[in-house]
Amino acid sequence: MQIMKKRGLAMIKIIAWRELKNLFLSPLAWAILVVTQIILCYQFLSQLETYMQMQAKLSVLEHSPGVTDLVVAPLLGGAAIVLLIIVPLLTMRLISEEQKNQTLSLLFSAPISMSEIILGKYLGVLSFLMILIAMIALMPLSLLLGTAIDLGQFFSALLGLSLVVASFVAAGLYMSTLTKQPAIAAISSFGLLLLLWMINWAGNSTDVQDAIDKTTEHTLSWFSLLNHFEPLLKGIFSSTDIIYYMLFISLFLTLAIRRLERLRLPH
Repeated sequence: MQIMKKRGLAMIKIIAWRELKNLFLSPLAWAILVVTQIILCYQFLSQLETYMQMQAKLSVLEHSPGVTDLVVAPLLGGAAIVLLIIVPLLTMRLISEEQKNQTLSLLFSAPISMSEIILGKYLGVLSFLMILIAMIALMPLSLLLGTAIDLGQFFSALLGLSLVVASFVAAGLYMSTLTKQPAIAAISSFGLLLLLWMINWAGNSTDVQDAIDKTTEHTLSWFSLLNHFEPLLKGIFSSTDIIYYMLFISLFLTLAIRRLERLRLPH
């Protein structure tokens, strides 16, 4: 039993490393790294400049927001929106390209399980995005050279961003199993993620509050990715939010494994 587990973990690592290596060999991945850093660096410097201009007014306020609230949290919140657009571009080819190039049968013929294939591809893309998040985190950490930031809130927001991105990848991977066209996989992934992001807006709108009862409104808000991310951005750590993301990731990875098993069956 232990030998089987070790073999399974080894196969997952091999597939994950292959996906990560292929990403760094791709011009798209390097373009994403550069463009993301430029966009978020501009946002970071703009918010920092605004904060410096507001310091005189903030100093006379009691319990005024600090640099973590006005610079760090908005930066990581903005990073989540940028990555919502970027992740479908990375996940679109994971399975759909294998189907399009008819190389999926080679994976099926190899002595590996469907769960190992899915987990390997998932961890490969997620590793690339964790490197990207680490690079983003260097921006607010640079503030420690000149001022103090709320490290508790910073790490809470960083955890929230990591969980959001992990959820994006799981959903994008599943959508990639549904079609042979990477472009369709990207568009459908973006549509699904945007819908799950905007459900919270619908739940908080006045029109919806007038149209639906409070129970339905609360249900819509609970399914929102944003609704569980915002408390972590503010430094409010709740096990409910963590469990939500764990369930979200597990659901879409399970759906992807089941879909791959169906593709393996002869038609």
